[in-house]
Amino acid sequence: MTVDEALALARQLGVERGDAQTLLGHLTGQGRAWLITHGDAPVDAEPSLRRLAAGEPLAHLTGWQPFHGLKLQVTPATLIPRPDTETLVDWALERLAELPGQPSVVDLGTGSGAIALAIKAACPRAQVTAVDFSAEALAIARANGERLGLAVDWRHGSWFEPLAGQGFDLVVSNPPYIAGDDPHLPALRHEPLAALTPGGDGLADLRTLIDVAPQHLNGGGWLLMEHGWDQAETVAAWLAARGFTMVTLRRDLADRPRASGGRWGATS
Repeated sequence: MTVDEALALARQLGVERGDAQTLLGHLTGQGRAWLITHGDAPVDAEPSLRRLAAGEPLAHLTGWQPFHGLKLQVTPATLIPRPDTETLVDWALERLAELPGQPSVVDLGTGSGAIALAIKAACPRAQVTAVDFSAEALAIARANGERLGLAVDWRHGSWFEPLAGQGFDLVVSNPPYIAGDDPHLPALRHEPLAALTPGGDGLADLRTLIDVAPQHLNGGGWLLMEHGWDQAETVAAWLAARGFTMVTLRRDLADRPRASGGRWGATS
């Protein structure tokens, strides 16, 4: 099969041209400009194209996913970082810009390490810790950090459990928040279910973060969390009821409520 034949097959299978070119670039080790000028070059692409058309994520076929300017290794053990989560990273960086010295940050449920590594890359002075319950996901995150030369303190455990006695200026998290009966879950079958949904109405882990975070926040520290677009009002109410102030939200690329947060206590 040639490059041109592979692109024709992609069209027949309903694969977007950009995704097909990315996959072919991965298979050939070449860029898109090369693909355009080497349409007669051989490439063994049919099996991968059919897997892509069947719903397997492009990131799993290439092994990589871009996120906030970084190139991250991903596997079926990790959630694939989404562009909307960059909203949470940008918000975290705004908060850190207001703090002097070496502010402390923890990313809970780090997965591939996307949030923690993006924060460390953009704010090198921050002292970043990252936690995940999955040892396999944490190994991927650690490998990403080593490859990128970004120093993060990786911790294995559930939420705040491996952080006893520690306080942070900023707690960030993209926890599982999809409802257990959400009709979109089958389309995400190639990603770890535990990273997508806590079951039930999808709010359990968000509630845990709100309830426990004050025990690990320094005075004036912030809790910032990603959530479903239809969960913003509930999350805001819980934050206020728990005693957080300056409760607000950020919208994603489609202008939907995507992240909420609040400030805990006063600065020391």
